[in-house]
Amino acid sequence: MNTAISSVPVANPATGVGPTEDLISRAQDALGALKAEIEKRLYGQSSLVLQAIIGLLTRGNLLVEGQPGLGKTLLVKVMAEAIDLEFSRVQFTPDLMPADITGSQTLVHDEHGRARLDFRPGPIFANLVLADEVNRATPKTQSALLEAMQEHAVTVGGVRRALAEPFLVAATQNPIEMEGTYPLPEAQLDRFLLKLEVAFPSFADLREIGMRTTGRSEETTTKVMDRQTLLSLQDLVRDIVVAPHVAEFAAALTMATHPESANAPSDVRRFVRYGASPRAMQALILAGRAYALLCGRTWVAEDDIRAIAHPVLRHRMIPSFDAKLEGVTNNRLVDALIASVPNVAT
Repeated sequence: MNTAISSVPVANPATGVGPTEDLISRAQDALGALKAEIEKRLYGQSSLVLQAIIGLLTRGNLLVEGQPGLGKTLLVKVMAEAIDLEFSRVQFTPDLMPADITGSQTLVHDEHGRARLDFRPGPIFANLVLADEVNRATPKTQSALLEAMQEHAVTVGGVRRALAEPFLVAATQNPIEMEGTYPLPEAQLDRFLLKLEVAFPSFADLREIGMRTTGRSEETTTKVMDRQTLLSLQDLVRDIVVAPHVAEFAAALTMATHPESANAPSDVRRFVRYGASPRAMQALILAGRAYALLCGRTWVAEDDIRAIAHPVLRHRMIPSFDAKLEGVTNNRLVDALIASVPNVAT
């Protein structure tokens, strides 16, 4: 492992001053190495990798949507390998039970034949948990993720058990085949900090993928960061400075998602039933801080909020029937929001 990035100290929050330029530069080097290592296995998906790293830095859960075969599962697996995280994968199916995720109490006998209940942890007890095709499991099983995603703990047999940090749930879903699936309810969607959409590769990228992945040699992932470095970077994100006018811009963007708001654009008023919750405001600020850190800055700009608005807001607006009828996507609605909310700074 590169010793230059094995430890990144955080700024002192007691001073009220953001991190130093040297600290930001070292963090940017560490994150650049991580991004480059992941992109070795996910060719042509630079924007997707960047957004996934933002999710890691903000301790946020990720919802990854895309057609089969585009690398959704590979993205999560490679992230875990590059950061030396404990990784587990749960293939969601209609017969999956909550105990298959959280673990259960099991009756065992000791050497004297005495019976006792032992807890056997489920796959949720990992640093990075992949919930593959999460919309194929029943709502009862999907809800088993809620406590873990929000509280970083699970309750089994009346006992609350904390999960090791860092902890992140990355759930994937296929938007094409919806027969026999259970769409995530709005309250659960809101718990995902970002919704990532995996785009189909370009012609050149597709050709490169075919050449690089079908030969005798198999590409491997090198560990370029340890867990403690990631934890330090997650703390550092919270020290990135957010000016009042940037917070006002994020708040205005969130308010404009509500069709009854005076500042809502015409598309939102016509095609949105319910707007984003206060979690969207939190997510805009946190993701904006992470994006600024990745750009090598100690402060957040309004353009940082715009840059991460799509993955933050696209799953937090509930479209109306007219939107579905006319094929209006949530990405179009976010575009309308960004165009309609002016800069707050003068």
